[in-house]
Amino acid sequence: MKVILLENVRKVGSIGEVIDVKRGYARNFLIAKKKALFASKENIKEVEKIKNDLSKKDQDKKNSAKIIDEKLKNKQFTIKKLSTENRELYGSVKPTEISKIIKENEALEINPSLIQPSKEIKSLGSFDVILNLHSEIQSKIKITVVAQEEN
Repeated sequence: MKVILLENVRKVGSIGEVIDVKRGYARNFLIAKKKALFASKENIKEVEKIKNDLSKKDQDKKNSAKIIDEKLKNKQFTIKKLSTENRELYGSVKPTEISKIIKENEALEINPSLIQPSKEIKSLGSFDVILNLHSEIQSKIKITVVAQEEN
């Protein structure tokens, strides 16, 4: 299915580009999240007209992502979780939890869908987490999971 991108999408393409993607990806992700439009003649003309505005919006997003990246670069956050004797957690640390910790400590709103742990956090220790802030900007933080004292 041919679509026109309304914003830069990592590993897919850039603004105004007409690309061919699978129907499900186009319908369920790109079009649903307003990152693309179906590539009809009218839509192609429309996107050509508003391409400058889209580029400016993308540049603004990139600048705010850079600011967040500067604030969070190589920061370390600690999460307390209940664990077993052999250092494994009851459950795991999810991106929503990481998002909450960042909001509490740094007052920054990070969407959980942008948070990507290098591997699933299911035990005590330190873990690298990648934040996909923009299609061109990734930030790395460290999450340290420590045992929570049982009452």
